[in-house]
Amino acid sequence: MSIKAEEISALIKQQLESYQDGLDVSETGTVTYIGDGVARADGLNNALEGELLQFEDDKGTYGMAQNLESNDVGIVILGDFTQITEGTKVKRTGRIMEVPVGDELIGRVVNPLGQAIDGGTEIHTTKTRPIEHKAPGVMDRQSVDEPLQTGIKAIDALVPIGRGQRELIIGDRKTGKTSLAVDTIINQKGQDVICIYVAIGQKDSTVRAQVDTLQQYGAMDYTIVVSAGPSEPAPLLYIAPYAGAAMGEEFMMNGKAVLIVYDDLSKQADAYRELSLILRRPPGREAYPGDIFYTHSRLLERAAKLSDKLGGGSMTALPIIETKAGDVSAYIPTNVISITDGQIFLDADSFYAGIRPAIDAGTSVSRVGGDAQIKAMKKVAGTLRLDIAAYKELESFAQFGSDLDAATQARLNRGARTIEVLKQGLHELLSVQQEVVILYALTQGHLDKFPVEDVLRYEHELFAFMDASYKQVGDQIAETGNLPSDSSLDDMLNEFDKKFVPTKDSKAEEDAIDSADAAE
Repeated sequence: MSIKAEEISALIKQQLESYQDGLDVSETGTVTYIGDGVARADGLNNALEGELLQFEDDKGTYGMAQNLESNDVGIVILGDFTQITEGTKVKRTGRIMEVPVGDELIGRVVNPLGQAIDGGTEIHTTKTRPIEHKAPGVMDRQSVDEPLQTGIKAIDALVPIGRGQRELIIGDRKTGKTSLAVDTIINQKGQDVICIYVAIGQKDSTVRAQVDTLQQYGAMDYTIVVSAGPSEPAPLLYIAPYAGAAMGEEFMMNGKAVLIVYDDLSKQADAYRELSLILRRPPGREAYPGDIFYTHSRLLERAAKLSDKLGGGSMTALPIIETKAGDVSAYIPTNVISITDGQIFLDADSFYAGIRPAIDAGTSVSRVGGDAQIKAMKKVAGTLRLDIAAYKELESFAQFGSDLDAATQARLNRGARTIEVLKQGLHELLSVQQEVVILYALTQGHLDKFPVEDVLRYEHELFAFMDASYKQVGDQIAETGNLPSDSSLDDMLNEFDKKFVPTKDSKAEEDAIDSADAAE
């Protein structure tokens, strides 16, 4: 039996007559499985990936569609899921996941949904942004050329960060990763930079301590803290960095500079792995889903320096990754290293040896480099990395030989003072002109004549002397971005060297006595 063309045409016309163009947001489904922050529901045949869904429980809980399968939809639940049971109705909203954005969030601690969790008043904003947003394209960006000063000598000199850059902070547990990020936020005071600190899986007491520190230094006046604690469901830990990025993008699109810290993406990856396994997605390497790289790349690519046509705003990202026993070749660390524009590697051995911040100059790198430094810093920091590398090599060699020639001894002495100069106490931040002055004193040999133990005291007293007698030197470096064209900087250092009183070097005296006894 053959089907006539007229019959096919009539059938198509009949189907077209009943077709409705538009989303039926009242479409509902029924929960068939619930557990561990994930639900499955059937009946949502037209749901979209990433769409916001609402459960008809007592709290009106929301979820986000993740898995679109032939017979049901996998939903991650955003919030408390204890009220949801099998048979609970769930309906489409026709909207994708959004968070509130705007100035109203500044100074507050919020959860990944933008709700206040600091005990303050409820936050009312007029704008929202989707948590997932396409990163700016190549033509929407411009090159990174404006420094983001951290106030930390070792970073600003060796691994400079520019506005719009993505610089990874990586290291073992308890090596000072969060401290670096918090100090960088504190140093943005008066720099017209909006800061966002996203705490993923951090203990509530730890987040409270960081907030107290930021308040103590007046940094909460320009900072938003987004916190998803370990007691929160895995979906909230997963979306927390995306929510923070959306909040930052609002300021970036309005021409402002933004600094966002993700602390840390290792815990976000673990949360996403948990979700994916419960959603029955195929596990890959180390049981992570196949799109774990995309999870981080689409987040970090949103950091950018926008073109002047789009307002010239910027969002600088400092993601943090925790390593196990310093293994940077593990899966998640290598993923994030390949996405970012450089990494600051914190060495546990250096940290426990008292070298803090424990930045490993050999492994750390900035792929923006000198473009993110003022000219004065470029001049004084140019040879630092080589000096440190040569010192490390000579130090291990010198352990096996007692008689060293004068040139080798001089390089060892300079290297020891370089390591000492780069030490810095917690929250003891420096202005860029102070960093330039002490590094200039180091490279010009002013510190070589004083004991290593006196280096940090020399630094503190030098800054006090500069503020009292040679303030114009620092002002000139800050205003022009270059070293003074006259001899004022050298004059200041020569004058201070005469005033500085070194600590009595008892060890040197003992060595001299031992040498004299041996000669007799």
